[in-house]
Amino acid sequence: MRLQGRLSQWDDDKGFGFVTPNGGGDRAFVHIKAFERAARRPVDGDILTYATARDAQGRLQATAIRFATAPVRPTAAPRRGWFGPVLAGAFALALAGLIATGRLPVHAGTLYGVMSVVTLIVYGVDKQAATAGRWRTPEVHLHLLALLGGWPGALLAQRWFRHKSSKAEFQRVFRAIVVINLLALGWYAKDAFHTP
Repeated sequence: MRLQGRLSQWDDDKGFGFVTPNGGGDRAFVHIKAFERAARRPVDGDILTYATARDAQGRLQATAIRFATAPVRPTAAPRRGWFGPVLAGAFALALAGLIATGRLPVHAGTLYGVMSVVTLIVYGVDKQAATAGRWRTPEVHLHLLALLGGWPGALLAQRWFRHKSSKAEFQRVFRAIVVINLLALGWYAKDAFHTP
């Protein structure tokens, strides 16, 4: 017997949540791998049809899950303007200027360039994993890459791959990391902000 219910507490990074049947009843655990022919990622509020089974510990799980309706629209569409790429480009120009005037060593530019490329690639791989329902890169790793100088690449990746750009908590931490990184670089290159 198939049931219909609403998805709640969906954690997209971990790929699980719960479904509560329409009309009441016991909620069932939902895992991304239990979806049949999933053409997209689930979101909170999706209406699902499913069967149920018990796992080895006797917990209720949803199986053979299908979407019953069109996707739930997010309340606010993520902003995908040009601010990120413009900021990354402006930073690259400023960094090049500081290196050209001897205010920063050449290896500072190399570090930011390499870390940005690595971060861009990791974001792309994580986006593919999210779409395919595979194991994800932990957010703390993405933040660490940004902190180590990969934040310009992360800005580009968030726009190009449309990944992590609408998750408010992630963006708050990411912005704080960018500010910390810029302050640390400014402190290191403090002579650049003083006239000789």
